[in-house]
This record gives sequence, structure tokens and C-alpha cells, in this order.
Amino acid sequence: MDRKEYAVEKFKKDCNCCQAVLCAFTDEAGEEEMKKLGAAFGLGMGNMEGTCGALVAAEMLLGLKKYDGRPMVKQAKAVSEMFRLLTGSTICKEIKGRDTGKVLCSCDDCVRNAVSICESKFYEK
Repeated sequence: MDRKEYAVEKFKKDCNCCQAVLCAFTDEAGEEEMKKLGAAFGLGMGNMEGTCGALVAAEMLLGLKKYDGRPMVKQAKAVSEMFRLLTGSTICKEIKGRDTGKVLCSCDDCVRNAVSICESKFYEK
């Protein structure tokens, strides 16, 4: 099973979206550590009011894979933009259509998109 589908399975079984993306990369850190790291980011930051948890995980993984002691503002912005292009927004409540009734992207696809970004050449060491 590839990482994207593994992450979706974790999301459906026992993880929030952030944890599911992180757990697809347990080669970077252990599964329990990844679950702890992402535990507070289900339903986005602030319970759908803020950034999608899957995107939060992608940015956490960016730090794990690419951090070299310097701020990563440009790289984080690029990841956020990639995610926005794939999902239609970076904000959970907008993606889920909470206020508009228009769903821009399913949670499963948000998880897949975040994993795809993390598998891209952008993340190579």
C-alpha cells in the first residue's frame, strides 16, 4: 500500500487528518511520537476555524526533513500554496464548506494531497 492510501486508512481507523499524514512517514519518527505530535490538529487548528490539519502535518514533516538551522518561511509558504492549489483553500472550514455548504475537497483527498506534497522532490534532502 502506498503512503497516501496508508494515511487514508489511518484517518478512517484511528487518527485525525494531521496524525494520519504524519503516520505515513514513521520512517522519520516513530508512530506514537507522530500521533502525539498531531493529536491537537484534527478538524484543523481551532476546531475548523484555522489551517487544515493535513497541511499542518505537511509543514511539520517539512521541518523534520529539511530543517538546517535556519527559518523555513519561504519553504513553508510554498507548501501552503501547493496545498491550496490542490484543495481550494488552506482553511478547514472553507475546505469542508461549513459556512457555504460547498465542499472544496474531501478529508480523504486532503490527506492524500498532503502526503503527495511530502513525497515530492521539494522534500528531498
